[in-house]
Amino acid sequence: MNSETLIELIDRLRSFPSETEWLDFKHNHVSPHEISEYLSALANEADLLQQPRGYLLFGIDDKSHAVIPTSFDHYTAKASGNQDLQVWLSAHLKPNPGFEFVAVDHPDGRVVIGSVGASRDQPTSFDNVAYCRSGASKTKLSNHPEKQRSLWTRGSDWSSEICVGAQLSDLDPTAIEMARQQFRIKHPTQFDELEQWDDETFLNKAKVLRKSAITNSALLLLGRSESAALLAPHVARISWVLKDDTNKELDYEHIGLPLIQAGDQLLTRIRNLTVRAMPSGTLFPNEITQYDPWVLREALHNCIAHQDYRLQSRITVVEFPDRIVIANVGQFLPGDVQTVIEQDSPQLQYRNPFLAHAMVELNMIDTQGGGIKRMFETQRQRSFPMPDYDLNDPGKVAVSISGQILNERYTQLLMQQQSLSLAQVIHLDSIQKKRQISRDAYKQLKAAGLVEGRYPNIYVAGIVAKATGHAAQHIRQRGMGKQYYLDIILELVREHGPIGRSDLDLLLLDKLPERLTQVQKRSKVQNLIQELRRSGQISNKGTRSKPAWVLTCHE
Repeated sequence: MNSETLIELIDRLRSFPSETEWLDFKHNHVSPHEISEYLSALANEADLLQQPRGYLLFGIDDKSHAVIPTSFDHYTAKASGNQDLQVWLSAHLKPNPGFEFVAVDHPDGRVVIGSVGASRDQPTSFDNVAYCRSGASKTKLSNHPEKQRSLWTRGSDWSSEICVGAQLSDLDPTAIEMARQQFRIKHPTQFDELEQWDDETFLNKAKVLRKSAITNSALLLLGRSESAALLAPHVARISWVLKDDTNKELDYEHIGLPLIQAGDQLLTRIRNLTVRAMPSGTLFPNEITQYDPWVLREALHNCIAHQDYRLQSRITVVEFPDRIVIANVGQFLPGDVQTVIEQDSPQLQYRNPFLAHAMVELNMIDTQGGGIKRMFETQRQRSFPMPDYDLNDPGKVAVSISGQILNERYTQLLMQQQSLSLAQVIHLDSIQKKRQISRDAYKQLKAAGLVEGRYPNIYVAGIVAKATGHAAQHIRQRGMGKQYYLDIILELVREHGPIGRSDLDLLLLDKLPERLTQVQKRSKVQNLIQELRRSGQISNKGTRSKPAWVLTCHE
């Protein structure tokens, strides 16, 4: 654009009544991280509002929209590691929608126009975190799941694209036969018709091909191992790694195409040992495997369906002695696992809808919303801990399947009492694993008499502890009454005074509730000392920094 056109653009943007989701005004330079977050938010909002670009203008007052000449210079600005700002931004915005900065000599002073293209196919992220705008405020996209869903569903579906150069001969005959077997299970009424279909007809009916053309999904699920090259640079591979309890790698294997066979291959490598569990109401133990094959397959197939293949990464399966962690790259589109379980309904969007629908036809996954919930229910029925979903990394989804019963009697109570809802079981399972639950979940458990303590330092209620044979553990979690601690402080001072703080800590710290942190325990000791001092029962004969506590004269 020439100078006059750029000035017209500035004045047009200034004429808006206020900043919009795709337009922001700044006076001077802000940090490189802030600029990246703004570009991510503006790109995403431009896509949502069907604007070709988002704008970040330097040198404009955000209230009056008057020009306030800026000193921001995008040519000399530096980012981390003394990198040029624009080079650094290019490396940290993924996928990069295209951005530019242009300095303009406006009649009222110097203005820098920063513009960014609208997101395409997926949200624009800064260091794997996507941003958006709520009015004029910048926030994480994950805080607005409806926007997140819309951005994913607006983009093209990579899994439905035709793989140029691929032919029916690039598909594995054994995999196609396995697909036929699963199709029979999924569609038993079409058994007679299926027998008459040739491979091309069958694969069209199963929605793996598009009008007989080979899709990326067809290659992923049914391709010969050497056909992976046709998908390059996208990666179609699952890496299984065996580790010991010190995280040392012991063995590994890479599983490639066809992915319809990946579940069976994985199960041949996993050390699914037999454990002994004591079912309720009997003295005879049951022998049960560490892992339910259906649960492992479901977790793996979910990763295959939701993997973001455009990020050119692999699905990982890491086996430890006590658990298996299965992970794929890409954000967890439903938002959170609790919502998925409670709604128990089909997801509103899939990252790879064509692939997901093909996997449904081949009996690999269930899009009716019951897959994840069934995983939790299966673990509950087996008296094993609940699956753990790690969604802390916004660019990755990892689910950990436990292969051991953490506490047999405690677990039996949680898993076998039919009066407990699945949500209650999940929350109590988290407490068993010493993980924090939400305040709302705590209130529900508290009302049901299942937990005690003040949030977030909570523990199972005495009635639960007694039923599980852990009354002593319950007392250690709850702690003794306050008078008990006051009495033993007085006893120590009476017998051995003057007493310093280190002696009091030695006496009390291991007797205080186990639910408290060390910092909280030390604070509790200080409060007890001060209560005795204020009541006149002990006094300090030392200094403030080095106290020496003794009984008062009338004690």
